[in-house]
Amino acid sequence: MADGSSYSVKLYIYDLSKGLARQLSPMMLGKQVEGIWHTSAVVYGEEFFYGGGGITSCFPGGTILGVPDSIVDLGNTEVPRDLFQEYLSSLRESTYRPEKYHLFEHNCNTFSSEVGQFLTGTKIPSYITELPSEVLATPFGQALRPFLDSVTITPSGDNGMNGYGQL
Repeated sequence: MADGSSYSVKLYIYDLSKGLARQLSPMMLGKQVEGIWHTSAVVYGEEFFYGGGGITSCFPGGTILGVPDSIVDLGNTEVPRDLFQEYLSSLRESTYRPEKYHLFEHNCNTFSSEVGQFLTGTKIPSYITELPSEVLATPFGQALRPFLDSVTITPSGDNGMNGYGQL
């Protein structure tokens, strides 16, 4: 039962390449890529994200990635925190278990988009969700696919729940 409160929902966007994708992509991919995106959803005063360690949370901006490169306002939600926690709990047990992480098809951006949709009815920007298929459509992306399929990204938060991952 909603208590009438409204909560702001933000998308934190980080460029894992720290600008290298923008510089090197024309030469390596034959097309411009602005960044290698990691995203998280910020609501109820916490940053929620998915990686190789499963669903994790920390204080906003508290991951090892530091300050986000940009923040997008996804809107407001009236979903109470306890209902959101139940929703996250069900995702942790099913769709977003650590072993289900996949760099291209099931990652932090998939999670952020699903959370945004649940809370506000808004998905995250398509330039983020379409990036993997754009990269894989290039010869270089295809050549790197076997390596990239084995990569797991686990940015640790400041809550001490998990360690820094394999990237």
